[in-house]
Amino acid sequence: MGTVSDDNQNRQPNRENGAQKNGKKRTPKKAKRRYGDGTVYQRKDGRWVAEISMKFEGGKRSHISRYAKDEDEGYTILYQLQQEKRQKTLITGPDQPFKQLLEYWLEKIHRPSISKSTYVRYRSLLKNDILPSLGQIPLRKLMAEQVEALYAELFEEELSPSSIRMIHTILYQALTYAVKRKYIPQNVCKDIKLPTLTKQEMQTLSKDQALKLLEVVKGHRLEALFLLALITGMRRGELVGLRWKDINLDEGSIQVRRTVDRVPGEGLKESKPKTASGRRKIMLPQVAVDALKEHRAHQEEIRAKAGSVWREQDIVFCNALGGFLDPRNLLRTFSSLLKKADLPHIRFHDLRHSAATLLLTMGVHPKVVQEILGHSNIAITLGTYSHVLPSLQKGEMGKWDDLFGG
Repeated sequence: MGTVSDDNQNRQPNRENGAQKNGKKRTPKKAKRRYGDGTVYQRKDGRWVAEISMKFEGGKRSHISRYAKDEDEGYTILYQLQQEKRQKTLITGPDQPFKQLLEYWLEKIHRPSISKSTYVRYRSLLKNDILPSLGQIPLRKLMAEQVEALYAELFEEELSPSSIRMIHTILYQALTYAVKRKYIPQNVCKDIKLPTLTKQEMQTLSKDQALKLLEVVKGHRLEALFLLALITGMRRGELVGLRWKDINLDEGSIQVRRTVDRVPGEGLKESKPKTASGRRKIMLPQVAVDALKEHRAHQEEIRAKAGSVWREQDIVFCNALGGFLDPRNLLRTFSSLLKKADLPHIRFHDLRHSAATLLLTMGVHPKVVQEILGHSNIAITLGTYSHVLPSLQKGEMGKWDDLFGG
């Protein structure tokens, strides 16, 4: 044992002498790390950095760095980076203002999958309600409390719960995209409580009111349009976008293929219905076929009078020169016709609700009503017009009296 101890004592001075050979102190070499394992180093400004290498799509490599207060914390952070890399949770995207992400997500990612009208609505909410409060916050520093504060503020300003829910949809989907791209570790909107959505009472025309409206529009240049709105429940944009090639007067049918909406800065734009069920075929009663034939004959007269200034586009309900009818002008016309008929003011969209309600009260099967309206499933139809069903139950349940001889 003593010999071993003496040997150790003899060797130690030799290592020290070797380290100070030629008067220079040798720095011990650290074990080499594999490329990508990462490193910790000190910058010239004194700050410590933990850095790890990442391989991105296409084979390109880049470095992910995080600052530390000292070397020990640097190695702790490096270990966290390595763990996140193995678990595929490492945040690799650039830090950016929340506005930059929202703009990119809406314009480049989400816009191709939504209708023009939905895009217009999203763009308006983004500009007026989201960006002023959250736009300049760095994406990685966005907190759930900031989003909740925005919702509370908008609710205080009496923005409708449905609009706040739409804002939440925008934020949630944009942040979900950011998580997938590894810009942020989690979606802060995931567990936020939203205001209760209160269902607005639906305004519809009764049978007598509908007949009164049709009496007032008799002979009006848009008589056929209002008749179709009441009979088929077609949306305003679907009626404005209707072309003669979509109508088969011999068969008595309409094929809904497009919708027209106003896009800020772009004017009137065509787009396809947002769902497959929205692109639908609607069979017409004879009264609607006759009205369309009369409308086409009247349109021929207008075309002849317009002469060379007419621009033929095959549009059914066109303006004086053959182009698309401005939806805003249609709303003004509808409002004046309601006033002339001494009927309560309703939205044009309420003609769609009126059509569904009248069809159901006439005993048309809900499945058929679903197909006419273009709902994606019957649950939407039943949920939207459930107020009609109790009145139908009384007549149906009365059949038990007939069965039991009541």
